[in-house]
Amino acid sequence: MRQVNRWRHRGWQGVLDHAPDELGFHGEIGTILGRSTDATKMLTSRARRKVRAVRHAARDRQQQREVVGAFLAAAREGRFERLLEVLHPEVEFTVHILGGRFVTIGATEVAGRAREASGVAHGHAAIVNGRPGVIAWNEDGTPLSLLAFTVADGRITEITAVVDPVEFALMDLPDPV
Repeated sequence: MRQVNRWRHRGWQGVLDHAPDELGFHGEIGTILGRSTDATKMLTSRARRKVRAVRHAARDRQQQREVVGAFLAAAREGRFERLLEVLHPEVEFTVHILGGRFVTIGATEVAGRAREASGVAHGHAAIVNGRPGVIAWNEDGTPLSLLAFTVADGRITEITAVVDPVEFALMDLPDPV
């Protein structure tokens, strides 16, 4: 299934990149679409940008997952220096606790907290509001913690953690793994 999707993606990319321009099909395609040749050229140009943007976004998501994975591995292993490498110097770590929030700013402080809370590093990968994240459950199946990461330029710039049971009750969380 994965190869088929890749082939289809490349196939359309090839059509968008070469066929209309090299084969002079803009006029014929425009007739089929009920558009002028210039409008058809604009459509194919726009489609090329969209396809490239999708590919770029997929690379970004993969890089974000890798950075978060490196952070979790370093936290689990207690590797303080490695934590500092993946954290932006001004990283902001916000923890939503029962009745409020607690904010920590700075790579050194956040790395220290990550080492202390390394048990969360054993959670399962999740997508949280479109961001890479981790969710962990207690043995009884209730949520323990939910982390969402913001990654920019290969470093974590923001971590949001929820450990508040009241907030968990308002979320649509997946079943425990």
